[in-house]
Amino acid sequence: MVQIIETIDVDVPVRTAYDQWTQFESFPKFLDEVESITQLDETHTHWKVKVGGAEREFDAEITEQHPDERVAWHSVGGETHHAGVVTFHKLTDTSARVTVQIDWEPEGLLEKVGSFIGAGSHAVKKDLKNFKEFIEARGVETGAWRGDVPA
Repeated sequence: MVQIIETIDVDVPVRTAYDQWTQFESFPKFLDEVESITQLDETHTHWKVKVGGAEREFDAEITEQHPDERVAWHSVGGETHHAGVVTFHKLTDTSARVTVQIDWEPEGLLEKVGSFIGAGSHAVKKDLKNFKEFIEARGVETGAWRGDVPA
């Protein structure tokens, strides 16, 4: 199991950062390896990703979600095995810290080599930078889901 933890500060209120993160179908705009996400219901999504040229599909379940604080998930079914949590921390009225922790099981030689040289961490860092640029350029979220999913 590989663990990745990355953090970035964004110059938008914590509510704006959190609300944008709940718009899973917008992820392809800032997550490089994500082709599409379909929101199936309040706690289930279907992902299509392309990692190292290999296309994969999997479902994910939101296991915990608290507005302006955290979103946790894990994969269900399929070949891809991962889990994670994104936390949101108010820094000031106009800035927030976003921290991503992902635990995943590399599959195949390419992913195992990639995890050994830190490719996953670099990808998450780049995706967070893309998220920062996306949300700061917009200044407002594209939507919001303020529901609470207890652990």
